[in-house]
Amino acid sequence: MNQPTVTLIQRPYQEIVDDVLTAIVGGVVNEPIRYDLKRDLYPLSEPADDIRGVTGLHEGKAYAFLKEIDYVFNEGSNAVEWDENGTRPDDDTDFRVDYFRPNSRSPLTDINVGSVTRTLSEAVSREINTVYEQVNLAYLSAFIDTATGRSLELVVAILGITRKTKEFAVGLETFFRQAGAAGNITIPEGTILATTKGDVIFETTQPRTLQQGQVRIDAPIRATIDFKGEKGKVTAAGAISQLLQPIVGITRVTNFDGTFLGTDDETDEELRLRAKAALRSLGKATLAALQRVVLEGGGKLTEVWDPDGAPDHRSDPGSVTLLIEAEPERFASLNTAVQETRAAGVQALVISRYVFFKPRILATIAPGLTAAGKLQVVDELIAAVQDYTDGLSSGQPAEGQAMLKALKDVEDVVDVKIVDVLVWRSDLGRPAQATLVDGIANAVVASRAGGAPDDLDALKLIITSTLQETPPLVPTNTRIPDRSLLQGPDGQPATDAQIESGDFRVVATVGGDQWWVVLDMEPADVVVEEKVS
Repeated sequence: MNQPTVTLIQRPYQEIVDDVLTAIVGGVVNEPIRYDLKRDLYPLSEPADDIRGVTGLHEGKAYAFLKEIDYVFNEGSNAVEWDENGTRPDDDTDFRVDYFRPNSRSPLTDINVGSVTRTLSEAVSREINTVYEQVNLAYLSAFIDTATGRSLELVVAILGITRKTKEFAVGLETFFRQAGAAGNITIPEGTILATTKGDVIFETTQPRTLQQGQVRIDAPIRATIDFKGEKGKVTAAGAISQLLQPIVGITRVTNFDGTFLGTDDETDEELRLRAKAALRSLGKATLAALQRVVLEGGGKLTEVWDPDGAPDHRSDPGSVTLLIEAEPERFASLNTAVQETRAAGVQALVISRYVFFKPRILATIAPGLTAAGKLQVVDELIAAVQDYTDGLSSGQPAEGQAMLKALKDVEDVVDVKIVDVLVWRSDLGRPAQATLVDGIANAVVASRAGGAPDDLDALKLIITSTLQETPPLVPTNTRIPDRSLLQGPDGQPATDAQIESGDFRVVATVGGDQWWVVLDMEPADVVVEEKVS
């Protein structure tokens, strides 16, 4: 492709009119002359009696140079002469000159405003200007940074991306594994769900796989065609609870957030940014790819530890650690998405600010239940605490009295007490800053004791060396026991008596940050005994 085609220039209407008028009266139009900043004088190829206009590039943009200010017509040399103090073309670019011939034989000479010649020329120039605009628009419509509207949609379609609209309500549905169900469970795309009353129907828009050992997973949903627009909005959490196409191994479904319509269709800029993110993410294990899957899953990437990170956020080669902000019910699906996106051979660790707690429960149940019935009661007790915990938000503690109430509401439970609570917090690798400060301080003291130079350059060298040599505290997937997060009414660690009476809370604020409370409970944590008559 030649240079003029690559660098299309939007020609102003008036410039086109001048070119047409110059040509009509027998002048020369757009004679190209290469500009050299070493020269001021540029002879024309034909005799001229005047210059009508000069155009070119100035600072990379189209520019119309001004006669008697930027240049003059040197009659003696029949040349364009650039003024020393005027604006000049960019070096090594062409400027173009329109000029009149002294011996023109054109029968048309009147180009004044209002003349027939000028009026017709302006009409033709208007059409030429329209063609210029359309050619430029066609050129710009081929690139993601400059395309707009429908043209942008066609450009991003090659990436399999379509513009998000406000026509259908969307959201996330959580699928729960049935107790005892083993292996992977696939939730197909197009799985049909409904609200409790059956008044709104949804379908999953992407397939999901509940991996072995995974208890729950989120899947994106969208209202069906019959519930287009506002009819598909469901504001209440837990309202989408019917699985109309049973899936073996799935015991229940629910929505933790309402569905929503966008206030507007996705803008060109939003679509452009999303397409660029998708393009960058085609390279596996890039931070852009990992960030994209976290965002699409409803989470937020807050911190990253990688081999090329800052000293306090540097991980081992071949590994990356992601600290995300996400509701506990979304964590499993987000982790799965990250693991599916990472490249082979790259270890990706996903962590979040979670406080885990495990209540140990002694429940007195009605007599006469079968063995299967007792197991069902155990599952219902765990589900009751889980439902309560799922309703908590970031920074909101889990209250012992509220848990006891949820437990006592379980059918066939006569009495229940919490005999113990174990508490852990996620290992975020803190305090890395304190470790670095201690290392730098010790290095400086040691250098001075050894007689090292006490100047600024020497100090910078010591600090740099310490930063490079001090291993960062990288988060792990382990849990740190932290009994201090189990508190009584006075804010002190809860006593056994307070735990048994339910006068305790599992706090969700660590170091001033708001964390999420997460239940970690299994059937072995529940002991049931029949009521003695």
